[in-house]
Amino acid sequence: MKKQRVIGIFDSGVGGLTVMKEILEQLLDVRIVYFGDTARVPYGNRSREELIRFGEEIVTFLIGQGAEVIVVACNTCSATALPVLRDRFDIPMIGMVEPGARLAVEKTIAGRIGLIATETTVRSKAYSSGVSRALAKGSVPEDKVLREAWQNGEQAIAVVKAQGCPLFVPLIEAGLSNSAEARGIARTYLAPLQASGVDALILGCTHYPFLEEVIQEILGDDVLIIDPALAVVEELRKLLQQMDGGRRLEAVVSAADTVLGKNHWRVRYFVSGDPGLFRQVGNTLIQQPIDLVEQVMPSEC
Repeated sequence: MKKQRVIGIFDSGVGGLTVMKEILEQLLDVRIVYFGDTARVPYGNRSREELIRFGEEIVTFLIGQGAEVIVVACNTCSATALPVLRDRFDIPMIGMVEPGARLAVEKTIAGRIGLIATETTVRSKAYSSGVSRALAKGSVPEDKVLREAWQNGEQAIAVVKAQGCPLFVPLIEAGLSNSAEARGIARTYLAPLQASGVDALILGCTHYPFLEEVIQEILGDDVLIIDPALAVVEELRKLLQQMDGGRRLEAVVSAADTVLGKNHWRVRYFVSGDPGLFRQVGNTLIQQPIDLVEQVMPSEC
């Protein structure tokens, strides 16, 4: 019988649940250990040094819980801390930026890509660089007209407008993603993107898919919403196939079972803040039962 790989996912709060949900729906042979750093949310105004330290603490904790792959389900950490974390840990890691940038390149039809993200992610210009790298590595638009125009040097493909949205994460963490307040703030944030004429918009924070209906309503159907989580799942699928082909699955999973116990579970949840609030907001947002949530203080990670 094939045993399941254990995937560690972390985010500053509930946002990473959007990535977790996609993984659970599309990859049936995995188990997930999820960590939400709710005591220190939001990450968007944190320094690079803080984010690296938080990431080291959390990755160490997830490895201790049996994780064999880490999904950094936080764009801010992916844009700033992920390169350092990859150097310091001998475990495969997948971030949000590279998969999201590739998906945006593939789906844009006019080459005018927009980005909404935390202020730290916007300042890092990680998605602008990611789009350039995706093109350099061979990613091309699916739209034939744009593809040929770009290949002929007649049309650029780039992030033409990036907008920081610092109030989105606190709203979502408070369970207000469908409120009138959220709609008013979204209109203000999205106005510069509308003025820039973007045809595709990257949701550069894993919290933002919880506002996708609001965002689409404001921008209209002519703007395609890009959720990097979809591309992350595909990258994770390929990585797991490589791992399973390169070493014996049984030996790795039995080590994880030693830590996790052999009871049958699909997801385990850990937070650094209030477990009850995470459960309440998470249940509302993903509309799936979140039962046991364990609190782990940052100093224990």
